Amino acid sequence: MNGTDDSLEWANAHEDAEAAEASDDVAESAENGTDEGADEVPLSRLEEEGDVAADYLEELLDIADIDGDIDIEVRGGRTYLSVIGDENAQGLDTLVGDGGEVLEALQELTRLAVLSQTGSRSRLVLDINGYRGERTKYLHSVAEDAVAKVKADGTPVHLDPMSSYERKIVHDVVADLGFASESEGEGAKRHIVVSAA
Repeated sequence: MNGTDDSLEWANAHEDAEAAEASDDVAESAENGTDEGADEVPLSRLEEEGDVAADYLEELLDIADIDGDIDIEVRGGRTYLSVIGDENAQGLDTLVGDGGEVLEALQELTRLAVLSQTGSRSRLVLDINGYRGERTKYLHSVAEDAVAKVKADGTPVHLDPMSSYERKIVHDVVADLGFASESEGEGAKRHIVVSAA
């Protein structure tokens, strides 16, 4: 394969990743916390996504010589994969990275592997060593703090940029607290603005 073909293949993969992010934004569904507009994905396809993704991750862990067990779960129209290591397992933290950056990149690579194998875009969610659970607790407190600030002075609060999956979590918490939120910005600068309902 020559350099032009490599460039074209990378561009196509990049477009596919952007399309997957766009499909996550549809799932985010305007900021009302529902999955309106998201197509119902058959259970069999979600299970296939999980199997393909698990095979991809197993191969990656073998290459990196990192021990970890892979758990697959399907819920809420998404496939969730968790890579868990025992207390002696080394290297899994490097797959999370600072602020989850490596985890997000690995999730996108896994989605691309599923797309390549099945021809279907995936909204799968990847977790490593419970990082997302801890991050979810943190996001709940961020949302609660933002609501408290809006309550105190009435001005909208702009949060730091985050992934569509994380924005969905914050939108849900804000809605549960009776306040409004919406996403603003593009790409890596997309963030949530919390305001009074």
